[in-house]
Amino acid sequence: MRKGLIKGGLVAALDIGSSKVCCFIARSEGGEAPRVIGIGQQISRGIKGGAIVDMDLAEASVLNAVHAAEQMAGETIDRVIVNLSGGYPASTTVGVEVSLNGHEVGEADLRRAVEHGHQTQVQRQRDDQGRQMIHSIPTAYSIDGSRGIRDPRGMYGEHLGVHMHIITAAAGAVRNVSTCIQRCHLDPVAFAVSPYAAGLACLVEDERELGVTVIDMGGGTTTIAVFYENNVIFTDIIPVGGNHVTSDIARGLSTPLAHSERMKTLYGHVIAVPTDENELIDVPQVGEEDNAESQQIPRSLLVGIIQPRLEETLELVRSRLELSGFDKIAGRRVVLTGGACQLPGTRELASTVLDKQVRIGRPVAVQGLAEATSGPAFATCAGLLNYAVTADAAVPAEASLEAQEMGGLIGRLGHWFREHF
Repeated sequence: MRKGLIKGGLVAALDIGSSKVCCFIARSEGGEAPRVIGIGQQISRGIKGGAIVDMDLAEASVLNAVHAAEQMAGETIDRVIVNLSGGYPASTTVGVEVSLNGHEVGEADLRRAVEHGHQTQVQRQRDDQGRQMIHSIPTAYSIDGSRGIRDPRGMYGEHLGVHMHIITAAAGAVRNVSTCIQRCHLDPVAFAVSPYAAGLACLVEDERELGVTVIDMGGGTTTIAVFYENNVIFTDIIPVGGNHVTSDIARGLSTPLAHSERMKTLYGHVIAVPTDENELIDVPQVGEEDNAESQQIPRSLLVGIIQPRLEETLELVRSRLELSGFDKIAGRRVVLTGGACQLPGTRELASTVLDKQVRIGRPVAVQGLAEATSGPAFATCAGLLNYAVTADAAVPAEASLEAQEMGGLIGRLGHWFREHF
């Protein structure tokens, strides 16, 4: 369990998305699966494409969501784990090596290797201004060139190597989110990129082991994470989401955004069927009086607007995976999460475009969720709770260095004695 993320048995997760802001408050004791005791949800305002565009509106959305969760839980929180879907998160892999001098590998050696990886990435960040480290995750170890070692503790050798998956994001976007949360009198103790969190909530152990791609289809962005051998090894983001489908409907049918969202939810389908031609839908026109007669269109016209946008989104996902080189490593398994994947036919279309086996992912590693909040739209928020309990390997460099400084002289002497005696 990561120290500092769970306080008094309580953990709070905040999912700041382009369509909704959601807060879960859960109780977790002794590393068990978190049990949700408070839920708050608000329409997202002041947020576009996962990034904050109006600080005051975003602050109000966060405050209302957190207040509703606190009221339901009967608890007051002051710390939250936050998702990150904006700031264009980027993945890189760093390989570092430290000397062992022939002694047994211990915790101090692992810590030293990970810190060396942190410092390597920090140096790179100095050359690439404006990026901030979000995750630094050890994915594989080697001893004297022997690869494929999952846990090197207790082994002997001359050199210990570690491959680390580093995820960075635009520092300005991260700072905006931090400032918004701090203005709500909350402390953002950790960030997690959205598809990583969604995977922690929805994937079963065999999927994480054998290889799987998580596609989190949100309102403003579609994010990707590839898991292999129980680690996330690649993440990416596409700035297209469900809100773009709503906008396409509004533009194509000249109807207000509120009505286009309603039509998408009630009548939307991704794959056309012959009966669509015979089913008529009322479409209020933008700017018309409320009592004006609505235009009627066949449902096939609505499907003809929705399908190309989702096809384009999935084709972008496919091309990003192919360019990354992780497409084959991820195997033939895809898990869709996020509110935009709930349109009927999305799973079948994704299976056709990606040529993989696709399922819809729902939170399975969290207890106490009501039926209304146990769907794929809430996977990220539920995964943030799991991140606090289980993802002890993904420690940002800043947090790790801070913990090292807190250890003081006694802590450093202890590490030195364990390493040399």
